[in-house]
Amino acid sequence: MTTTAELLGGAKITYDREGWCEYPLPFDAATVALLKQSVERISREARPEVVHEKGSGAVRAVHGCHTFDSVCARFTRLPRLVDLAQTLVGAPVYVYQFKVNLKQPYEGAAWPWHQDFTFWTVEDGMPAPDAVNITICLDNAHAENGPLVVIPGSHRHGLIDAPTGGATGDWRSHVSTDLAYTVSDDQAGRLLREYGSRTLLGPAGTVYAFHPSIVHSSSNNRSPDRRALMLITYNAVHNAPPHPTRPEFLVDRNTAAIERADSDSLTLPARETALR
Repeated sequence: MTTTAELLGGAKITYDREGWCEYPLPFDAATVALLKQSVERISREARPEVVHEKGSGAVRAVHGCHTFDSVCARFTRLPRLVDLAQTLVGAPVYVYQFKVNLKQPYEGAAWPWHQDFTFWTVEDGMPAPDAVNITICLDNAHAENGPLVVIPGSHRHGLIDAPTGGATGDWRSHVSTDLAYTVSDDQAGRLLREYGSRTLLGPAGTVYAFHPSIVHSSSNNRSPDRRALMLITYNAVHNAPPHPTRPEFLVDRNTAAIERADSDSLTLPARETALR
């Protein structure tokens, strides 16, 4: 039987080489159901953390849920995720960003080719890409509902089409279809010819990790099935931006090393229900 240490070691090798990996310890249906309940409740609320599709009432994303929802808060602390993040980053971590990207049936719009680290270093002043995105499929991700697509190995190129100016100051252009910083189709095409692509598919509960500098995108949702993808960005404590200015629901100001939960259960101890 493969041990957790061996699984983490294998994930680290793949992640360093390819810029992404699947972690072969998915979450069960009960855990996913609890997360979906929180996300669906938050999506119905009128608050700045809830972002809608351009020109539509369809919810595109919810941000920073771990700061006000007890289920999401505990989920970020589960040993399965914290151990994976610290193994891939190689240092103690904290939650830098938390979001759920939602592609509603037939309405969910594409995300163009981009690199997350461009936003984090230009807008927030993150010193280095010493962070990791860990994703959890809350719905089944299939070829027609707008799955994430990555270009393996592209993280080794550093920033591509890096902006020459300063921060935009408009956080809305960081969460919409009209992204402030993108990788051109010409550059993406060159990388695709060199490395190919990988589409991150899987049933609800599937766990992936990808590097801040990997070039990635996703297509429109062309199906009757929603695609909800939870993304937790764990940043190295030593790599915290010194003076972030974007809203706290996009850049968490609590940079203390995350306190690992006592188990991988989402059952909340009494002391953790206060956020709810």
